[in-house]
Amino acid sequence: EVCVKAEAEWRRSEVVKLRKRKSKLHNKEDKSGVVTSSGVLGAHLALFCVAFRLANCFLVQSSFVPDEYWQSLEVSHNMVFTYPLGTNFTYGYLTWEWKAGIRGYSYPLFFACIYKILHLINYDSVYLLIWLPRVIQALLAAFADVKFYLLIRTMESPDVAKWTFFCHLCSWFTWYCCTRTLTNTMETTLTTLALLYFPLPGSKTHSSKKYLSLVALAVIVRPTALIVWLPLLMYHFWQEENKLRLITHHCIPIGVLTVGISTLIDCLFYDKWTLVQLNFLKFNILHGVAEFYGSHPWHWYFTQGFAVVIGPHLPFFLHGCTLASKRYRLLLVTIVWTITVYSLLAHKEFRFIYPVLPFCMVFCGISLANLKNWRRAAAYGLLVANLVPALYTGLVHQRGTLDVMSHLQKLCDTNSLSAQPQPDVLFLMPCHSTPFYSHIHCPLRMRFLECPPDLGEEGYVDEAENFFDDPLQWLRISFPHKSSMPTHLVLFDVLEKEILTFLEGNKFIRTAVIFHTHVPEGRVGGSIFIYERH
Repeated sequence: EVCVKAEAEWRRSEVVKLRKRKSKLHNKEDKSGVVTSSGVLGAHLALFCVAFRLANCFLVQSSFVPDEYWQSLEVSHNMVFTYPLGTNFTYGYLTWEWKAGIRGYSYPLFFACIYKILHLINYDSVYLLIWLPRVIQALLAAFADVKFYLLIRTMESPDVAKWTFFCHLCSWFTWYCCTRTLTNTMETTLTTLALLYFPLPGSKTHSSKKYLSLVALAVIVRPTALIVWLPLLMYHFWQEENKLRLITHHCIPIGVLTVGISTLIDCLFYDKWTLVQLNFLKFNILHGVAEFYGSHPWHWYFTQGFAVVIGPHLPFFLHGCTLASKRYRLLLVTIVWTITVYSLLAHKEFRFIYPVLPFCMVFCGISLANLKNWRRAAAYGLLVANLVPALYTGLVHQRGTLDVMSHLQKLCDTNSLSAQPQPDVLFLMPCHSTPFYSHIHCPLRMRFLECPPDLGEEGYVDEAENFFDDPLQWLRISFPHKSSMPTHLVLFDVLEKEILTFLEGNKFIRTAVIFHTHVPEGRVGGSIFIYERH
């Protein structure tokens, strides 16, 4: 009996061991299944974001502001393709900011490297020079989209993360800006990436080294990025237990390294010692040079600017602010702080507050997730309400200034450049209305009306303002002889009547009419005319 009992107990123990082994095996299979499904989901999400932003890139064919060319692509083109063609003429152009040393070369250098590679492999076609920087910007935006979703997924339920991501993707202003070669676009991309590693309450992806490095890069690209990050940095410092370590092991080394490298790059290209960040603050804050390009009342962002940027999301944002937990109070404070600080500056633009738009989407997602019965209808309404302005502003509004460059690029034909007289183009438009050599990419003679700001010269009037005061008189004085006249004139339709006698008297014939906008304003007309002298 004892032997039988012992054998029975042994068999039972073996069964238990087998069960345990089987259980361990099943656990491994379950874990690997979770990892695999998570990896597949991440891969699908990444592929979707890349496809979405590439479509976004090619469906935005309009111009927004001059800086997307004159502070990036034009500078990059000048860095790589500068060939002397004779007296006082070089293949490229730099605006006054680069002569005054208030712009950094770090961001244009990024695109200049792309241009140089294309040049070395003999693929520097005008099409690639225009679109490749934008495609790369779109890929960076897609990367930021994925990281933004992962951040919300670690802090909220899958439902809230899904609706927050939906709100982010269907934002018309993000669609309009995120693939452009603007410093504001790169600033927003870096800010979104940095937010993933910032120690937000409830975040599980905190890394001081990573987020501070990304913030430092954002400040190098655009010094005003510090406005957005100041309350966040103060919060981190206040919450950090080992403050001395944070400063000595992270803030100082990262700050010194990034400023040092950017200063080295600037000194190399300026060919002298230049601290761009200091010059930027001196010109824009102390001397108020930015006001030269327009000013708005202090309340503009609160009454108009923010509502336009956030667009149809506004009701959801306000609703989400009432529902969000206390841990999101820091993001709300950052939004209000940023808008308030920018409101104190005279010169205001929609793009300046673009970096806080992803912050706003968190509140919009919380709002949609809590609507329950009305959620699907609200989502459809939000999508359609954003789709209309996104497609209109991307494909229709203000596209003429890019289309006209495609027309002028035809003058780069070898036969045209060797003809007598050689093509010579004059833009009689508000200064910097169009891109320049980055969209032509040939040694075509071109000139536009310049408008550097008043830097203290008494009675100063810039060339563009001088022209528009009396266009006919300016043309007669500037071109007393036909031999000195340009072969082509580019102008908005609103100017035609004022200079019609000059055009007819000098045998200029209109050769192209290019649509620009349905809402002409001031000196910017609805169409662009190209006149050629015969």
